[in-house]
Amino acid sequence: MEKMTEHALENLVAQVEVLLQKAAELEQAYAPQVAKVHPAFEEGSRNLLHYLALRKQDIRGLQTQLSGLGLSSLGRAESHVLANLVAVKNQLRLLLAHLTQTTPQLAPFLQTNNHLQNHIAALLGEPSPGREGRIMVTFSADLAEDYGLVRDLLKAGMNCARINCAHDDKTVWEKMVRHIKQAEAETGQPCKILFDLMGPKLRTGALAPGPKVMAIHPRIDEVGQMLAPAKVWLVPETAPNGLSAESLPVPAQWLAQVEEGDQIQFQDTRRRKRKIIVIQKKAEAVLGHLFKSAYLSTGTPLHLVKKTGQRHTARVGELPAMVIPLNLKQGQEILLHREPIPGGPARYNQQGEQLEPAHISCTLPEVFTRVKAGEPILFDDGEIEGVIEEVTPDFLRVKITAAEEAGSKLRPDKGINLPESDLQLHKLTAKDREDLATVVQYADIVNLSFVNHPQMVEELQQALAQHQAQHLGVMLKIETKAAFKNLPQLLLTLMRQHPAGIMIARGDLAVELGWKRLAEVQEEILWIAEAAHLPVVWATQVLEKLTKKGRPSRAEITDAAMAQRADCVMLNKGPYIVKSVAMLDDIMKRMQEHQYKKTALLRMLRVSEIDARVSE
Repeated sequence: MEKMTEHALENLVAQVEVLLQKAAELEQAYAPQVAKVHPAFEEGSRNLLHYLALRKQDIRGLQTQLSGLGLSSLGRAESHVLANLVAVKNQLRLLLAHLTQTTPQLAPFLQTNNHLQNHIAALLGEPSPGREGRIMVTFSADLAEDYGLVRDLLKAGMNCARINCAHDDKTVWEKMVRHIKQAEAETGQPCKILFDLMGPKLRTGALAPGPKVMAIHPRIDEVGQMLAPAKVWLVPETAPNGLSAESLPVPAQWLAQVEEGDQIQFQDTRRRKRKIIVIQKKAEAVLGHLFKSAYLSTGTPLHLVKKTGQRHTARVGELPAMVIPLNLKQGQEILLHREPIPGGPARYNQQGEQLEPAHISCTLPEVFTRVKAGEPILFDDGEIEGVIEEVTPDFLRVKITAAEEAGSKLRPDKGINLPESDLQLHKLTAKDREDLATVVQYADIVNLSFVNHPQMVEELQQALAQHQAQHLGVMLKIETKAAFKNLPQLLLTLMRQHPAGIMIARGDLAVELGWKRLAEVQEEILWIAEAAHLPVVWATQVLEKLTKKGRPSRAEITDAAMAQRADCVMLNKGPYIVKSVAMLDDIMKRMQEHQYKKTALLRMLRVSEIDARVSE
């Protein structure tokens, strides 16, 4: 091992002193912003600036030399930067004094208070027994009708419920909240309620309504064998159609005659004979099994065949119109138009020549004055890619550059990303302000989606003050290139109110920044948030296959384990959501024994082969 010289030690001390000086300079430069933060975040805001000053330097060479001396390499300095730098500087001076036989000049050791755990509890509530990280679940509309599932989620380990204001309405949200409160009282498990404001999200508009047809299919396996019959609810025409997506409205008088064991025969729209076997009668509704695929339209005759042989006929009531998505292929064009008129597919003449391209509207007409020809555009979380060829006041002409070979489906209310365009959407939308009036009555946390500029954060804080709701937690959803670029300023503005935190929304973030950059970007956001002593929620596609299909992939188990480094992990909706919460609870409990943030926790290894050899 090469002997450390006096000159080399002095050089290391000088490098650390430069880092301390840079940290002090940046803190001084941002003193006016620090003066505005909530007292609970004062230390975090200063530490954030110290960390940013540290990370503006390339200190990899310094880290290698410090590690070689058995000292801290500053690789875990996020939560207490100055204390780390001063400690390393003092250790180097002690080594230098030992080498030169002189008296060291030591700076007072700093002891900082990392209030992160208090901030997490203030925002997300107390942890579940045996688990430090929290679990958040995105609610879907069916949870407004299924109290039992809400209760089961709480029992499985849910700590926070997320209600997305981009979907449903306040009637549905209120039902969800009532179920959460009821489940809290029954189980004794607390649950924070987060409302997700939609923000300036650019989405596709409506499509022209298709035929009023309902397709019903049994579950089949890979070779076409039936695994389970389709469940079909028959409900009175006047009743709300909330039992199932496959509910047929029928006349109430006819439905009253239906009993268990009866058959309902019909010809579907393809003139194929089908029958529904009635298996259960519940209140005014009837549940039946259908063993073959069928397509029913408004007015389809249904023939009730009683066990006595009697027959009674009725017709299917009004069905909702089908939404037929646009099918877009590489090389095709689509018009994104300003006016909110229903979109439609491309039109062709009898010779197959295109007369008009496919078209669809977008939800934010402001973009038409901000985008430029040649800029990229992405639809539906990046599933469809294109480039803007022409910009007019009324439409954008887009050429599709990437899609599935057979064509990718584009439906209404799908996200549109313009990662290279400066859209300057810095204000709360009218919908956000309208939703906020309802949200403040029920929320513990308000989450602002598609935030990109400190002005949006200020507007939200001012709006909460107008509703006398400054006590609510505020969370920022980091999901755009602009948000990542402006992250330090966003956090300093966010910290004017307590409690507060951020959510890493990896779906849109990956689309905006590119999939290749997602891994490094999500790490940087975790580090910066820890430096600011702010709680972090890790979101998007965690255990998604398990939630939707009932069985996880190996990769998503690893992803869930990595997610434990955040303070809360969010799961999206799906038929196996309770199973996913239980598995995530188990993964997080195991991983917290091995890892905290970036720090590996060296619990005793359980390697039986080594133990056996030692005992021989």
